[in-house]
Amino acid sequence: MNGEQTNETLKLYIVMSRAMKAINEQTTKFFQANGVNPTEFAVLELLFHKGAQPLQQIGSKILLASGSITYVVDKLEQRGYLRRVHCPTDRRVTYAEITEAGTTFMAELFPRHEQQLHSLMAALDCDEKAAAITLIKKLGLSIKDLSY
Repeated sequence: MNGEQTNETLKLYIVMSRAMKAINEQTTKFFQANGVNPTEFAVLELLFHKGAQPLQQIGSKILLASGSITYVVDKLEQRGYLRRVHCPTDRRVTYAEITEAGTTFMAELFPRHEQQLHSLMAALDCDEKAAAITLIKKLGLSIKDLSY
């Protein structure tokens, strides 16, 4: 690998990191202004769109350590946004299920979140977004095959 390739690789890493930092800062502010943190929103969004989920699988679906899930689920349950439901056929499995209050909350919040993301990424037109998706997906998939 030559010096120019290395410089471009480092530049790409920095640019991607700064873009994600800027997006995450804005979405975090939005979530906090609406009474949730990003992890709580991610759990609610999963349940809102995919239905009840085993507690043991939520962490991997939203990329969160399993130890943190119990804390987040407890907080959302205390606020009435979700409930735990025991599996009738397997006592070892407990599901998180969104409540009516959680559904109402997400039905109001999620469209606003979508609009915020659209506004944050408005600098790119549809073709540029499609190209970015293709390239970043290609990069992500290629990394899964590497081992260090």
